[in-house]
Amino acid sequence: MAASSSVTLSQALLSRSLPTQSSKSHPNNVSLCTPTNPTTKLLKSAASRASCRRRVAVRAAAVETLEKTETDLIEKSINTIRFLAVDAVEKANSGHPGLPMGCAPMGHILYDEVMRYNPKNPYWFNRDRFVLSAGHGCMLQYALLHLAGYDSVNEEDLKSFRQWGSRTPGHPENFETPGIEVTTGPLGQGIANAVGLALAERHLAARFNKPDFEIVDHYTYVILGDGCQMEGIANEACSLAGHWGLGKLIAFYDDNHISIDGDTEIAFTESVDKRFEGLGWHVLWVKNGNTGYDDIRAAIKEAKAVKDKPTMIKVTTTIGFGSPNKANTYSVHGSALGAKEVEATRQNLAWPYEPFHIPEVVKKHWSRHVPEGASLEAQWNAKFAEYEKKYKEEAAELKSLITGELPAGWEKALPTYTPESPADATRNLSQQCLNALVKVLPGLLGGSADLASSNMTLLKMYGDFQKATPEERNLRFGVREHGMGGICNGIAHHSPGLIPYCATFFVFTDYMRAAIRISALSQAGVIYVMTHDSIGLGEDGPTHQPIEHLASFRAMPNLLMMRPADGNETAGAYKIAVLKRKTPSILALSRQKLPQLAGTSIEGVEKGGYIISDNSSGNKPDVILIGTGSELEIAAKAGDELRKAGKTVRVVSLVCWELFDEQSDAYKESIFPAAVSARVSIEAGSTFGWEKIIGPKGKAIGIDKFGASAPAGIIYKGYGLTVEAVVEAAKSVF
Repeated sequence: MAASSSVTLSQALLSRSLPTQSSKSHPNNVSLCTPTNPTTKLLKSAASRASCRRRVAVRAAAVETLEKTETDLIEKSINTIRFLAVDAVEKANSGHPGLPMGCAPMGHILYDEVMRYNPKNPYWFNRDRFVLSAGHGCMLQYALLHLAGYDSVNEEDLKSFRQWGSRTPGHPENFETPGIEVTTGPLGQGIANAVGLALAERHLAARFNKPDFEIVDHYTYVILGDGCQMEGIANEACSLAGHWGLGKLIAFYDDNHISIDGDTEIAFTESVDKRFEGLGWHVLWVKNGNTGYDDIRAAIKEAKAVKDKPTMIKVTTTIGFGSPNKANTYSVHGSALGAKEVEATRQNLAWPYEPFHIPEVVKKHWSRHVPEGASLEAQWNAKFAEYEKKYKEEAAELKSLITGELPAGWEKALPTYTPESPADATRNLSQQCLNALVKVLPGLLGGSADLASSNMTLLKMYGDFQKATPEERNLRFGVREHGMGGICNGIAHHSPGLIPYCATFFVFTDYMRAAIRISALSQAGVIYVMTHDSIGLGEDGPTHQPIEHLASFRAMPNLLMMRPADGNETAGAYKIAVLKRKTPSILALSRQKLPQLAGTSIEGVEKGGYIISDNSSGNKPDVILIGTGSELEIAAKAGDELRKAGKTVRVVSLVCWELFDEQSDAYKESIFPAAVSARVSIEAGSTFGWEKIIGPKGKAIGIDKFGASAPAGIIYKGYGLTVEAVVEAAKSVF
């Protein structure tokens, strides 16, 4: 665990067994090989030389024995990792044994010799982070967590791999297994998360470290494979890591040349080394990742010595190492070895033990990580206590980021609006909210995919996070939507008090949907600021006009899809997004100006759906008109027209379906009484899903085909998104 700060096993053994160079500490040093009586020098010289040779030979033999002892222990430990993976996959008859068998040496060296962590507190702030981007090989990490003493992975958990209710699911899940930092599996996501974790460390170190206190000081390690390297998100994220100079990010590329379809020669022949050099990384190559333990150690040492660049260590391994018939083949990638091959592998690696057995010498060796981890955390806590005495304000702020505790009254910073406030696009109102919040939320940081001036996401009181200015809070992602989402997930998972946001046009969520889904699955409270939310963006046309996007994100679990109609609703959306730290939020914002509507409120947004106007009594309106975003204005105007005709009309803002679903049945009945079937919805998007709200007798006005290129007003009329259309629809459902 602590090779970087303490001696290795071999060094400790040698220091106890061999003489030192100091004559004071070892007074016999001088006499070991040199006669001290000058009068007998000539007579005894031959005998002395012979004696010296014998003593040197004895010491050399002792060194060789000690080194062999250490090597035997390491190999036994590495084989323990291999067979825990083999046995778990075999018992489940499902999984990926090849990667753990090939990556066991680097996994052992990382968890046993290099990384700093506390198994009994997986959330200790200053721990080193590890990400298995090649998440299909998760039995590697489960075996390492078990050996290191994490309570989250006991023997029964290993035996329950991939089973219902298990803490060892088929891919790493941070919300299931303490000790897992991020959820991986979709290839490339993990390395992007790792860039986010490393960015967070660099940012916090720049803000809080002092010349006399390096209070934020940890590394991010990641193992990725050929599949990750092929995915575009990996290149996007690694390009940014190189640009930002994230020197505490160390990636191990499991270079085994095998993917599901066979040898990578069929589809992947680029020079990964040269590509990463071009991305600004320091690149190393360990040619023997199977048994070259010292080469792996040396590479890590060199990587740590490079402070201004991330390092990629290409480690050439054999997938399924030790399997006599399946090693170095695609068949070991994603299937159990089978009973015969498991037995053959046991014989090949001289492993006489029963399934899931851990030799006592290995248990004893790994058992030190629990007390060492507790000591590391205690030392850091003591250091932080001293830091707190000298730097009270900084310590209080850092503590809030570590705990996730929000400043008291932070929500009062959000702006409020009246109907007399000027009309504005909700993207501009969003910028007002962001710049108000950044003054009171120390963990808020983020940026856009090369659209900051259009998404309106710049934090005006801060500069850009760059290699030379990592303390700043504007993140420039460039045109890398997918990488942006993955990086923000990593930031969110680094510390509870970090609140990342990222932005692009709503339609370009298509480029980053996989990262958004991982946000939702892994409970990463990223705020997605998505502007140009409908056909209202106008002349850019159907390539840029989202249609199906609202419906598709409403279908995604654990995601808040919010479409505010004006300033108060935008502020309300931000309040919810900040509070929901385990649920990501998408804010769909307009390009066109919208009026500040009467009846909207921050408090209403918290309910997801609420009444903005109603002239009925007894919870029995003639018709209920429902709108979101820019179409809430249309619904409100249609309500006014119908009231002039003597109708009782309720107008409802359904800003967030998911929040509304969380409300009590009584509240839902107060908004949409079951007895009122006359309902009309209007939204500039797909009508898919609206039947849930309007019922079988209601009518949904929307767009179920692609948009068009024209000024916004003309498009709205062309697609029937008008006050007149709502009035006519209402008359048809009375």
